Amino acid sequence: MCQLFVNADPRLWETRLRSVRMHGFATSVRLEKIYWMLLEEIARRDGLSVAEILARLYEELLEAHGAVENFASFLRVCCARYLMLQLSGDIPADLKQPIAGLDAGSILAREAKRLAGQTPDHAGDVGPRREARASGLI
Repeated sequence: MCQLFVNADPRLWETRLRSVRMHGFATSVRLEKIYWMLLEEIARRDGLSVAEILARLYEELLEAHGAVENFASFLRVCCARYLMLQLSGDIPADLKQPIAGLDAGSILAREAKRLAGQTPDHAGDVGPRREARASGLI
């Protein structure tokens, strides 16, 4: 099982530092290459550059929560959620479908229901595995 992860291209977890301008200030963000690849995909869906999507995410996070504690961690979680929401069908796999055009409220409500149904013992159960557990098959 671990070979699938251990033998992946090591360049995927190499970190890269990018300079961006957010909230009027120049700053740097360090992420692993795989996250930069996902952020590029997310940005491209809405016709934005990575710098533009980072600036928007930062501004909206600041507006919603009043502070940005760990922006790099937030970006990693955004990438993980992007993939999870694709797996659940909430974000279409079609990269031509802009994310901005999706019904965020409905998607967040469905995600909250899925997450609320997970107990600490089975928090990793998603998709078919979770359905099998719910039906008593495992």
